Amino acid sequence: MGLPLPPAVPHGSRHDAAGVGGGMNAMDASAKTSRAAMPGAALLALLPFTAMAQVDHATMSMPTPPQAAPQVTPVTQPAPVPDHATMDHAAMEHAAADDAAKDQAATAVPDHATMDHAAMGHDMDAMPAIAQTRPITPIPQVTDADRAAAVPPPADHPVHDNGIYSYLLFNRLETWDADPGSGLAWEGQGWIGTDLNRLWLRSEGEQVHGRLHSADLEALYGHAISPWWDFVAGIRHDFKPGSAQDFLAVGVMGLSPYKFEVSATAYIGQAGQSEARIEVEYESLLTNRLILQPLVEVNVFGKDDARRGIGSGLGTVEAELRLRYEFTRRFAPYVGLVHERAFGRTADLRRAEGESADDTRLVAGVRIWF
Repeated sequence: MGLPLPPAVPHGSRHDAAGVGGGMNAMDASAKTSRAAMPGAALLALLPFTAMAQVDHATMSMPTPPQAAPQVTPVTQPAPVPDHATMDHAAMEHAAADDAAKDQAATAVPDHATMDHAAMGHDMDAMPAIAQTRPITPIPQVTDADRAAAVPPPADHPVHDNGIYSYLLFNRLETWDADPGSGLAWEGQGWIGTDLNRLWLRSEGEQVHGRLHSADLEALYGHAISPWWDFVAGIRHDFKPGSAQDFLAVGVMGLSPYKFEVSATAYIGQAGQSEARIEVEYESLLTNRLILQPLVEVNVFGKDDARRGIGSGLGTVEAELRLRYEFTRRFAPYVGLVHERAFGRTADLRRAEGESADDTRLVAGVRIWF
């Protein structure tokens, strides 16, 4: 039974016009020649390929691909948050937590204090040769001879608060030129001794018109009664005014709150005179070297002493203001203003001598200490 042959492609088709048909006809001619020489079985095998060569591609139609359906993103509801209070922790598998704990234990640094060094294999034979040859020197025990050598004898190491020190300050060493005439004045103090016990020397005075107007010298024993205050007691010798005489002095001196330097002293004279002197001084630092120093001094007398020009009651009050510049802490020149006023019987005695009851003058001087 033979297979039906496909219909021949009509001559003058589209493939012939494009040049493809000529090629196909050549192939048909070659195939016909081959069919004449081939046996029938081989001819039957070539029939499908011949039919495929003769297919008219113009009549072929490609299937239309199906349109893809638009993708719709499903809307998902958020998962509900579980209630931690109603969870059964006993039924949970804490495998992840156990794994994390194991990892942490594997990477943790061991505590050297809790290690069993006796069970460790510190084999000296396995140690490097350089470690075996290194000498191990034990720390010797401290003996009494070592302790005695570390501490010098007490005679060669005195206690610091028992040392002997000294200090001398001329707080005012000044001159002025006023209507009554030029003058000089000084006020200074110094001490020598320890931090607790000292010998104090204090002196002040004036010289007017080349004549000594007033001068005194105090020698006092001072004992520290607190970190900021000293108790003082001693004698005062007055050279001028009047004839020389001595006074017993008792008082306190020190640094009050807000850094006011205070000195309060009571005097009793050999002829029964009495006097109280209070002096308050303050230092205000305008800069590290420019310092403003106000001072107030009040003198009160118990009885009249006409030879010295002193009346009972409030005698004199001095208000002073000085501005100094410290080139060094030990040397500081200054300029200042001094006002002195007499009251009561003292003012009357001064007027009787032809002197004024008050006096104001500009001063210039230097402040030095050693």
